[in-house]
Amino acid sequence: MSMFYNPKRTRNLFDSASREPFKLSRSKLELFSKCPRCFYLDRRLGIGRPTGPSFSLNSAVDTLLKKEFDAHRIESKAHPLMRTYGVNAIPFQHEKMDEWRDTFKGIQVFHERTNLIIFGAIDDIWLNDENKELSIVDYKATSTEKEITLDEKWKEVYKRQMEIYQWLARHNADLKDYKISDTGYFVYCNGKKDRKAFDGKLEFDIVLISYKGNDDWIEDRIVKAHECLMGDTIPEMAEDCD
Repeated sequence: MSMFYNPKRTRNLFDSASREPFKLSRSKLELFSKCPRCFYLDRRLGIGRPTGPSFSLNSAVDTLLKKEFDAHRIESKAHPLMRTYGVNAIPFQHEKMDEWRDTFKGIQVFHERTNLIIFGAIDDIWLNDENKELSIVDYKATSTEKEITLDEKWKEVYKRQMEIYQWLARHNADLKDYKISDTGYFVYCNGKKDRKAFDGKLEFDIVLISYKGNDDWIEDRIVKAHECLMGDTIPEMAEDCD
């Protein structure tokens, strides 16, 4: 048996007869996008996909970036990265920022049509100094000698991730007084491999990539995911599902 095998789950399962709102995370909506069968097995029957190892280094980079941007948030000052790339913004201050970053809480939206609570944990939000729009920000870590772009096909999931976060922010009651920009940002930390020695530290180049999202697809995807959960037949697997 694989050490990453997930036994059958008995909690947090969708019940088609229940009238209680059911929480569905951004990652589970992405799972539905990839394979309705895996999604149904996971959320309806409690059989999760086998998982790989977590990347602790990525988590460490994520935590340190949040601390760094929080230092500028407290002072209402722009981070040097913003100035380098000509982004006229400062880290957004809000009493619920920590909650929105929490994996188990995140930004939440009640979708009345399906009785689902859609949620997702963001990394950051920036406030534009001029037009007062909010931009969603996501942190990524890698180590490559190639130019960092969003062009690879497998990075389509990153784009959908950004668009779902934008949709959540647009429909969240706590942010109703703000306009959410179509333009989000990926803060990409690229580990350097050209140092002569490790010397107990890993250095990074930081790249900022802007992305103009379009969340028009999300409403339909939520409805279809709900229809999938309401069914009594296990869906067919996606052709390219591993």
